[in-house]
Amino acid sequence: MRFLRQSMIGLFLAALSLGLLVYAAYVVQAAVQTRLSAQSTPPPVRERVFTVDLQRAEAVTIVPVLQTFGEVSARRTLEVRAAVAGRVVALHENFEDAGSVAAGDVLLRIDPAQTQAAVDRLRADLADAQAEARDSARALDLARAEREAAAAQVSLRETAFRRQVDLAERGVGTAAAIETAEIAVSAAQATVLARRQEVARAEARIDQAATRIARAEIALAEARRDLADTELRAPFDGTLSETAVVEGGLVAVNERVADLVDPSDLEISFNLSTAQYARLLTPGGALIKAPVLATLEGSGTGLQASGALARVSAGARDGQTGRRVFARLGAAPGFRPGDFVTVEIRENPLENVVELPATALGPDGTVLVLEGEDRLAAVNVTLMRRQGNRVLLSADGLVGRDVVEVRTPLLGPGVAVQPTQQQARLWQAAGDPVPQEG
Repeated sequence: MRFLRQSMIGLFLAALSLGLLVYAAYVVQAAVQTRLSAQSTPPPVRERVFTVDLQRAEAVTIVPVLQTFGEVSARRTLEVRAAVAGRVVALHENFEDAGSVAAGDVLLRIDPAQTQAAVDRLRADLADAQAEARDSARALDLARAEREAAAAQVSLRETAFRRQVDLAERGVGTAAAIETAEIAVSAAQATVLARRQEVARAEARIDQAATRIARAEIALAEARRDLADTELRAPFDGTLSETAVVEGGLVAVNERVADLVDPSDLEISFNLSTAQYARLLTPGGALIKAPVLATLEGSGTGLQASGALARVSAGARDGQTGRRVFARLGAAPGFRPGDFVTVEIRENPLENVVELPATALGPDGTVLVLEGEDRLAAVNVTLMRRQGNRVLLSADGLVGRDVVEVRTPLLGPGVAVQPTQQQARLWQAAGDPVPQEG
């Protein structure tokens, strides 16, 4: 009986525990259902206000600066070539790469022995031709004198012939005497003809002598030029490069021995797009003489030289657009041909423009300005120029308005904003009301 009583008590306690567990599960389920079925009231949402940097738009006149890259070149470059062949007997003391020479300096001298001998021979030939000319002139004078004497003999013989004819008509002379006088006249006339031929030959001899003198003078002048060409002189002040000859070496005709560059007369060549080139033209289509600043970048420092636009290429290169423009530099110490430089060109002034950071201009061509109730509004603008990280916009519709300096994807028309603390202090100093956070 005792065992049965304890078993019934254990069974009762187990059933009671199970009932309590079922009741607890029911209570929890009911609470969850009640919570899920109840309507929740969301808390009020507060509008987000963004802090922005604003800039007051002011109309100003700005000189745009066009920036590009160019290459420095020398306006005067000469290839020094040997005009005659021979052995180099002397060189300038600075005849070496990067050696400086002055105008008129003898760069090198070629052995003048052969050319000097040629000059001496041709000088002697010219003297012979001149002597022949003088001899021909004397022979012509003699031939003319003999022709005049022969002509006088003809006159005398004709007078004697007429006298014999007159004597024969009066019955005093004879036929033999007349015939003898006539033969003498004919012989005298033949002598005159021979003397005329001598004069013609003397005149031809003079012409030949003159031609011989002219040829001798031409040959002598050419030989003297060859003799002068044995000395190569610098036509202008400059610096030597690519020297390729040594003292005692042989050079051929037209052999390149060095290059002479004038480092004080430099220019820059650079390419511009068609739109950029069009901004540098006058109404008549001529290139303006705009100031140019060239900068040769270095490690921490840069060399600068100023100049002006000079000319533009006659046509576009094959496969390229735009124009190639040249600018002449003034004093440019430290610059050398071949340097790659940064070029800044000052264009014509732009009036009534607003200068803003490039980040203020959106891709749709608008800027954000501050409107009433401290909200933003989009304004369409006209882009005039880009200047590095700045933009120049037309001032129409922007003057006096506060423009957002940096646009982000979170900013747009209708968004509430407030200026930064620095901007607020600037407004307070200017006496303008400061927008308050909404």
